[in-house]
Amino acid sequence: MVVNVGVIGTGMIGTYHIERLSTQLAGARVAAVFDVAAERARQVADSVGATAHADAHDVINDDGVDAVVVASPGDTHAEYALACIKAGKPLLSEKPLATTVEDCLAVLEAEAGHGRRLVQVGFMRRYDAGYGRVKAAVDDGSIGEPLVVHCVHRNPVVPDHFTSDMLQTDSVIHEIDTTRWLLGDEIVAATVLTPRSTPLAAAHLRDPQLTVMETAAGAIVEVEMFVNAQYGYDVRCEIVGSEGTVELETPSAVSLTSGGRRSRSVPVDWKQRFGAAFHAEFEQWIAAAATGHVTGPSAWDGYAATAVAVACVDALESGRRVPVSLVDQPAMYA
Repeated sequence: MVVNVGVIGTGMIGTYHIERLSTQLAGARVAAVFDVAAERARQVADSVGATAHADAHDVINDDGVDAVVVASPGDTHAEYALACIKAGKPLLSEKPLATTVEDCLAVLEAEAGHGRRLVQVGFMRRYDAGYGRVKAAVDDGSIGEPLVVHCVHRNPVVPDHFTSDMLQTDSVIHEIDTTRWLLGDEIVAATVLTPRSTPLAAAHLRDPQLTVMETAAGAIVEVEMFVNAQYGYDVRCEIVGSEGTVELETPSAVSLTSGGRRSRSVPVDWKQRFGAAFHAEFEQWIAAAATGHVTGPSAWDGYAATAVAVACVDALESGRRVPVSLVDQPAMYA
């Protein structure tokens, strides 16, 4: 079966997904696209033999579209998720599920009312082989009880429009979801510390930031988020347990030894670092969409991550420890 996919958003990440769906994945075809930049959408559609629609809802309601990818700005995600649920079509939404807790809860309520899962949130790190091995070490008890999680997330540079709160909502949100998944534990409080900013950041940007989160079981998670690190895209994770540690370092494709020195390469961007994870994510989602039963990171995961990210922004702005409270988890997400 070929899954005909509609894609909403043809910017950088949307075009990246369209290329993968069109050229690298068996069983998928891009059938329709939409973007507010209509000419760009038309050019992308023409390049893959798809229809460019004048409205995002036309993509969702297109009888020739079986499933939908949402890669538009975050504040549109809830609207399109609700429309996909109403249409009964599987959805892969880039993070966040929504930018507010209230909108996330609306999606949860709608999906629970529908009676089966249709929404998957694009937390692609769950599909990374390295993170998978870290989770296996936690799950099989190799390190004992997880006590502390150390995370590093560094970008070489970000655009000038990037704001201080976006370090939390656009970047740390990956660590929020990954930590919840690795530990099988919810985050219950957050504090954000701001050292002096790098002189290479825009004047309005507080960068780096150190986010400290507490889990329900008592583990501590600390995330160094640095979006103007200059040297490359560097993501690491170490979990310290009662009987050992497990550590994910930056994958290195090349190690060079010459002139009395040894050096390792660092990924230049998120595409190079997580390209294989994106591929595995979409491969799994297409297979699930073909059956109508989505199994990846859920709307509950999207809601929980947004709730923590909102608390992190509050902590950043207030300088205080901010508790996180979640509604009772609906049975379909257990």
